[in-house]
Amino acid sequence: MQRRQSMVTVLNNIRGKGRDSAESSWNEELVEVSVFLFLIVPSMALSFFAVKQGSLSFVLVAFATILRDLALVSLILFFLWRNSEPINLIGWTFKNRWKEIGLGIGLYIPFFIAAGFLERALQVAGLSVPSTPLPSMAAKGMGELLLAIALVAVVALGEETIFRGYLILRLKAITTSPTAAALLSAVIFSLGHGYEGSAGVVTVGVMGVIFALIYIWRQSLVAPIVMHFLQDFISIVLLPWLGKG
Repeated sequence: MQRRQSMVTVLNNIRGKGRDSAESSWNEELVEVSVFLFLIVPSMALSFFAVKQGSLSFVLVAFATILRDLALVSLILFFLWRNSEPINLIGWTFKNRWKEIGLGIGLYIPFFIAAGFLERALQVAGLSVPSTPLPSMAAKGMGELLLAIALVAVVALGEETIFRGYLILRLKAITTSPTAAALLSAVIFSLGHGYEGSAGVVTVGVMGVIFALIYIWRQSLVAPIVMHFLQDFISIVLLPWLGKG
């Protein structure tokens, strides 16, 4: 009888330690994601007040954006390394990469059409749009064109890693709900597009939800990165270069 009681005591201690370990892990993830959001949300929220950006050159904006995204991705990789987590947890996997690239290209066509219709519908409904285009986002010359291509590539990789790969991973652990994680990451993603007006913010938020659903479905960032790249390449590089932006 005494031996049985001892075994019960040991099992209870193990369960208690397991609960303590799970609670400790949850607390650590909450602190980690809180610090990360503290670093990115305030600067993103400033986009709602970005009304006089004409004084900023394209080169300055591009380099600042590239460095910011690379720094945040580096921070995410540090968090994963510290926690001994593999990078495939944030969708960095090249399994079936060509299939995923093809899927991203194929999905982008209906995605592009639907996003255009949505933004126009929101404008008709009375949501605001920028009164003037941002001159700082217009590349001039071959050198700036190449910089623009590098910019959209880094932004596509960086933002999908940040808002889909990392934030969904951590928010899902905190909320225990993939749906809540996807919606929260999309809301945070839309904060950085206040300069596009309320119609643009809502459209970007919906885009974020679509990217999140594709990422959760595929468990890979490849297709969302391809779609994100094509969206920014057309709006930032191709159309302005053709004189239609």
